Amino acid sequence: METFQVTKVFADEQGDTHFETVQYPLTDAGPIGFLSEKLPVRDVIFREVTADYDFDFHTAPQRQFIILLDGRIEIETSLGEKRIFEAGEILQMEDLTGKGHRTRNLLNAKRKSVFITF
Repeated sequence: METFQVTKVFADEQGDTHFETVQYPLTDAGPIGFLSEKLPVRDVIFREVTADYDFDFHTAPQRQFIILLDGRIEIETSLGEKRIFEAGEILQMEDLTGKGHRTRNLLNAKRKSVFITF
């Protein structure tokens, strides 16, 4: 079965932040490719940050997907685990409470992303 991979960032019962790989199943839609089921969403937000973006520990303001359009970032969990994400990757942010995560740019350039809230 084909799947679409997204990295989820979430808080556990103790408030610590973790990474988890989420696989969205895809079905064959013929000549247009493989599609997931529709997901209900609320808003689309476009964002650009400066090259020196380094946002200390914080929680996500709402449940949202973040689609990285360019650049490279590092996300650090409250437990010190760090992962690097690049253009084209998608994050599913769900750490609305707890100790949060830290995000910083790794390239010396402005970075663009799209938030899709749900």
